[in-house]
Amino acid sequence: MSTPEAVPYDPRSLPPPRRLAARFAVGGAHLLALLPPARIRRVLALLRRGARPATAGEAAAARAAVTAVSPVCGGQYGCLPRSLATVLLCRMRGRWATWCVGARTRPPFAAHAWVEAEGVLVGEDCPADYYRRFFAVE
Repeated sequence: MSTPEAVPYDPRSLPPPRRLAARFAVGGAHLLALLPPARIRRVLALLRRGARPATAGEAAAARAAVTAVSPVCGGQYGCLPRSLATVLLCRMRGRWATWCVGARTRPPFAAHAWVEAEGVLVGEDCPADYYRRFFAVE
């Protein structure tokens, strides 16, 4: 038996220009997710150049836009494309949120990718010490 999951998919909640930008970011994230982790880090390190740090509100708005246009990114197992799309959308707006990859600090083990801004986990419903960072693109 499977557990039903509510996915925040509602593309019409965004105006057309923001919807298009979010879909573009999601497409780029899916392509980036196919690359090995070291190459993803290099690409993101190049993209972040010249960007100002994103605020927690800006990163949260980018994450909300990404989950509104993509059921995969809004799902339980879409952390990698969701986090990549969020930082790409922030970058399209001239900002950069910290992209992080790590694992849970409590059992059961699970790898996870997330976004931080102003030292705060963006859109994650857990305490700050719940994940251990392996690496980040700040």
